[in-house]
Amino acid sequence: MDRDIDPRPRDESRDRHQSGRGALSASDGRGLDPREVVTKDLDLPRGRHRERVLVREHHYDLRGSEVRALATVGAFRVVPTEDLREATGRTANARTGDVYRLRQAGLVRTLPYGAGRDRTTLVVLTPSGRDVLESHRRPADGRPQVFYAGLVKPREVPHDSHLYRAYLRAADRLAARGATVRRVVLDYELKRDYQRFLHQRSRSRRDETVDDRALPESVEAWARAYQLPYEDSHVQFPDVRIEYDHPDGRRDLEDLEVWTPHYRGAMAAAKTSAGFTRYRAGGRGVLSTRGGSRRGSGPAVTLAEELLS
Repeated sequence: MDRDIDPRPRDESRDRHQSGRGALSASDGRGLDPREVVTKDLDLPRGRHRERVLVREHHYDLRGSEVRALATVGAFRVVPTEDLREATGRTANARTGDVYRLRQAGLVRTLPYGAGRDRTTLVVLTPSGRDVLESHRRPADGRPQVFYAGLVKPREVPHDSHLYRAYLRAADRLAARGATVRRVVLDYELKRDYQRFLHQRSRSRRDETVDDRALPESVEAWARAYQLPYEDSHVQFPDVRIEYDHPDGRRDLEDLEVWTPHYRGAMAAAKTSAGFTRYRAGGRGVLSTRGGSRRGSGPAVTLAEELLS
């Protein structure tokens, strides 16, 4: 059955709970709207009224919906405007409202993007926007949420612009089961940790050419520690990892992969065997395959969903 891609509207009691400033504690995060997860460890405005935010010699007047937009774009690197929401719950617009004000303040920049007949505007964080988030962190329960500024690989924008919507799909499903999302991890973070591991191994062996094929046993152990699949001497990385708690407090992971038309042959086979939850981008009929057998969370379930329009 097809389901609406947008999460349920936030109710007024939740909005009142998140007024003012301050990071949310782990208990406060129970039942948190998936759109708010990336803001929970930030000491920044949460309500509808603007408050002054100081970053060294600069100051910005921000309200909760603008902070949420900054954190969302920072966490997912690039987000279409139509996936962001104003304080009223309406879809964001690059010419007015939150995105316009953030752009005028130099905290985000917008990029027109078109593929075929589809046209949209993408939003990315500027270094100043990331500074706002980084300078107002509170201690996190576990590893902190990572925020990114700018685009690393422009050619991957068509793929990466779907990640946030895929996350919302998965996070809403987890929330419906009573789970609590704790943190969002992009493949950039996992690959960064992997490269650090390789460099450390390389230095210890005084061999700058060491890679995953040269150290299969140690690489496999690293992959196992990160709960990543390791097959044919390669570590498989998901596009998005969701760290969450079950209702009984057990911690778990769900790994997501957004499939685009270039997923073919050996690449498609490797991603399929990895057991990631897959969302197919492009077109209105989207196949979502929920795989969980790699971590023993149950049999695979195939759902026909309209994820991307």
